Amino acid sequence: MKIAGNVKWGIIGCGDVTEVKSGPAFQKVDHSELVAVMRRNGEKAADYAKRHHVPKWYDNADDLIHDPDINAIYVATPPSSHAEYAIKAMNAGKPVYVEKPMAMNASECQQMVDISKKTGIPLFVAYYRRALPYFVKLKELMDMQAIGDVKMVNLILHWPAKPEELEGSAGWRVNPAISGGGHFHDLAAHQLDYLEYALGPIIKVVGVATNQAGLYSTDDVVGAAFQFESGIIGTGSWCFTTPEKQSMDVCELIGSKGRVSFSFFSNTILHVETETMVENFNIPHPAHVHQPLVDLVVKDLRGEGTCPSTGETGLRASLLIDEITAK
Repeated sequence: MKIAGNVKWGIIGCGDVTEVKSGPAFQKVDHSELVAVMRRNGEKAADYAKRHHVPKWYDNADDLIHDPDINAIYVATPPSSHAEYAIKAMNAGKPVYVEKPMAMNASECQQMVDISKKTGIPLFVAYYRRALPYFVKLKELMDMQAIGDVKMVNLILHWPAKPEELEGSAGWRVNPAISGGGHFHDLAAHQLDYLEYALGPIIKVVGVATNQAGLYSTDDVVGAAFQFESGIIGTGSWCFTTPEKQSMDVCELIGSKGRVSFSFFSNTILHVETETMVENFNIPHPAHVHQPLVDLVVKDLRGEGTCPSTGETGLRASLLIDEITAK
């Protein structure tokens, strides 16, 4: 399916993520327009539309999906409704760009992929690191073997509990009925998706996940070991109740000729070491981090390029998460 003319977007769920990270991108990318937004609270939907100069707003998702002026849908709700809205949109003949994690679990993701195949309607997932300049540079370094053959990946994400979690009022991201899991599901999804993009498929994974602090019901400590199809070995360590001073967000790639270290969430420095050089690349993120990927989605829909983050690649991250956290 290809779209002639502009891609005219409707957003289902115009919450916090759409204020800066994603929403403005749909208005800034060439041949892209943001036509309407939807939120169950009509007052908030109207306020968003007014502030962001969006022509229409709705308080019902079905009304937005069937708006004839809209030819593509961005699903930006929590994961509990991703599959429902994405499937409705695809059945209505409208391509979908859905937030990550792609859905509550891999089974729901597979349903979405199956509908995309059945209808022929494109499905994209908002794993925007695949298009961010910082991570594009990192993949270039891997592709040109700047550190030789990659042998091992060491991934650490240790963050403190949020103040509201310590006060007993944890948010929806640690409510499994809404998010499908906890912080691991929300954050490791980005990490595992990108590592597969940069280094190839992960074919074996073992993990252990538990709740130690009791601040909420979902896992707050996760450990994993994994192997890529190429033979690269990886380890991951995630803790979401770490003391502030012991916070860490680092991924280290060890190669036959050197090493690269970088951050998924905390900074924009790529540190490269080999036997003959040490170099730091500082590549700041754009103001709207979704914009480079949205640009690729629009080009793909217009037949002018290919987006690297699809329903099938998004499914992969959810499969890995489900396997790591299986009890």
